[in-house]
Amino acid sequence: MSAQGVWPVAIIGSGNIGTDLMIKICRSDGPLHVAAMVGIDPASDGLARAERMGVPTTAAGVDGLMHMPQFGDIKLVFDATSAGAHRANWTALEPSGVRMVDLTPAAIGPYCVPVVNLTERLAEPNLNMVTCGGQATVPIVSAVSQVGIVSYAEIVSSISARSAGPGTRASIDEFIETTTAALQSVGGAQRSKAVMIINPADPPVLMRNTIYCLVDGDIDHSVIEESVSDMIARVSHYVPGYRLKQDVQFETFSSNGPLYIPETGKFIGTRVTVMLEVTGAAHYLPAYAGNLDIMTSASKATAERIAITEMVGAQR
Repeated sequence: MSAQGVWPVAIIGSGNIGTDLMIKICRSDGPLHVAAMVGIDPASDGLARAERMGVPTTAAGVDGLMHMPQFGDIKLVFDATSAGAHRANWTALEPSGVRMVDLTPAAIGPYCVPVVNLTERLAEPNLNMVTCGGQATVPIVSAVSQVGIVSYAEIVSSISARSAGPGTRASIDEFIETTTAALQSVGGAQRSKAVMIINPADPPVLMRNTIYCLVDGDIDHSVIEESVSDMIARVSHYVPGYRLKQDVQFETFSSNGPLYIPETGKFIGTRVTVMLEVTGAAHYLPAYAGNLDIMTSASKATAERIAITEMVGAQR
């Protein structure tokens, strides 16, 4: 792309996610250019790696970023810290007018899942990338809801304990709340529930996601399969390790044999079950850390789309 490296960005958070995101951008031929890597631990591997790659760094957090000489040129900041830290970072950065892509579950800005709603959110100053579970499962719920009414969606995300760092573990409650809300507001489900499992297995397991959708009334199973397949192809365009683990499963409940749900009573329709697996690209993180890879990949794709849109608009 002729516009390579012309759109400066900064990354706050020199841990696993921030470092992986930096490497992805630096190895890409897209428009983004990492102009600053920000941390709070001078001895972190992320800051050391950034320096070796020629990326300017600061270990003074968001205040250090704002005092860097290149801060005025930065178009967008990625926040790869934690939900609590993001609230403080946004308070500091919002008056500057810089755009922000939030990889934490803080959910200050509207939810963004690139393949579902990025087009409507391109102008937002702060975009929330939901969670790893949300990026993996919301597209599938959306694909099913395009075919029928999803009265209830439940997702179970299982990740390796080794890929759940301090930021992830500190934000479990926010993970569940944010993912549950995004299944409705972005995915289109009327009610929802999210479950996260941190699996201590050794060797580490890949990220697995199971999505259950209750779809009201009669639906064409083949149309749902086609919609899900199309969505998986679209997500895998920016997350190559995102794939269907087995065929979509259907269980139909008729008026003669309804499914009883304690909260709502009898359900007549189809339970759709989709099982996914996410393998990481192993740029910095191990391949089993698909939960982290899908966040960095989705965030990078989001920022690239914003950059290209703004550059095209500036040329008009």
